[in-house]
Amino acid sequence: MFATLLAVVVALALGHLAPALAVAVRDYGWYARWLRWLEMKFPEDGFWRSRYGIVLALLPPLFVVALLQLALAKAAYGLPALLFGIAVLFYCWGPRDLDQDVEAIIEAPDAGERRAAAARLWPQPPEARGVDGPAAVEAVFRNALRRWFAVLFWFLLLGPFGALLYRLTAVSAAAVSDATAAPLPRDTAAGASTLLAWLDWPVAQLMTLSLALVGNFDGVAAAWKAHGGASFALDHGFLAAAARASVRSELADEAEEYTESGVPASSALLVELGPLPELRDAMSLVWRILLLWLAILALFVIAGWVS
Repeated sequence: MFATLLAVVVALALGHLAPALAVAVRDYGWYARWLRWLEMKFPEDGFWRSRYGIVLALLPPLFVVALLQLALAKAAYGLPALLFGIAVLFYCWGPRDLDQDVEAIIEAPDAGERRAAAARLWPQPPEARGVDGPAAVEAVFRNALRRWFAVLFWFLLLGPFGALLYRLTAVSAAAVSDATAAPLPRDTAAGASTLLAWLDWPVAQLMTLSLALVGNFDGVAAAWKAHGGASFALDHGFLAAAARASVRSELADEAEEYTESGVPASSALLVELGPLPELRDAMSLVWRILLLWLAILALFVIAGWVS
């Protein structure tokens, strides 16, 4: 467990201290080429073009990582396994820095540049949706799920194998909406999206529980229940609803503090938090959730040492 915590901390630190290295390393072009090769190799209907065809794409790289993970588990007091875990987690994290993407939207000097910066968070063109507060909160939490927490969760559960499983599944599912990604057959893409939804669902539930603990518990719980969080449906819209409710509560509390001090709340929030105050509050909540997860992981490490 200590090795897992250390791998997470080192991978996080590397991502923030060496963003150029992160951009250079997190390249999934090889996987896109592998998908194109499969598409050319199996042009006719068959297993590749079924809902389970994505297994054919995932199996070879995951098999290699699983073999390395098992081979290094007992070698040299676990040091090679630790380094391998750090490398894989660092590779699967992101791929871009969420903080920088959010900051670029907030610091944009005009609406045009703000829409361009928002394109890094929104899967659909910002012009089609508009860069508004509720959409911004949803985008931050969806990206936090895909870039941070799902990779971390599956790494904690399955080690490097789990982290790579999630990232390659996400890359495969991106082919559905990303014109630049390697094209997948319709049924294969549907299978990839379904697998991604299964991998996302437990993470979204844990993120919502964590949000309730670090934010407004009553508001989060009500939004979670109202948007199907208590069901086993694979849609994780309850996370976005809970995030919006928590951010509304945070902004309401800040506005009340400014009102009590005699400062107009709307102008004070604009000066303090920028044109989209929801973005900063959403990012603050995401960081709090991450710190909570790391604190719980550290408690497990300490409990292991004590026992």
